[in-house]
Amino acid sequence: MSEVKMYDIEAAAGDGRSLEQEEVESTLYFPTEQLAAQGLDPAQVVGIKVRGDSMDGTLADGDWVLVDRSRREPKPEGVFLLLVHGERRIKRVQRVAGGAWLLISDNEHYQPEMIKPEDMKDVEILGRCEIRIGRVN
Repeated sequence: MSEVKMYDIEAAAGDGRSLEQEEVESTLYFPTEQLAAQGLDPAQVVGIKVRGDSMDGTLADGDWVLVDRSRREPKPEGVFLLLVHGERRIKRVQRVAGGAWLLISDNEHYQPEMIKPEDMKDVEILGRCEIRIGRVN
């Protein structure tokens, strides 16, 4: 069995602190073989509680998502845990012409945010969101 630490990013202090400096809300245990079958190294996986409705349709408020911290480049594009101006967020990242990134909320009520190459110093990918744990509606 592999231990996965679960964090509530809304409760986190932000400002660039690593997750390891945050309080662990709970710990879940997964069969190591099942994580490996999903291409995940248990040592690189953390759980994050989703807050807000910006990713509705993909992730709901209160869901948990397993994040692979070894995947820190938007190749291929996907849903990532990011640090944007010191705030942790979960967004879909799409690379666009000229080296910019679009941060996309799956909820159509939110507009995409363009991150230009010169602003990349304020954005860091903390990991790729891989597995959702949530209620069935």
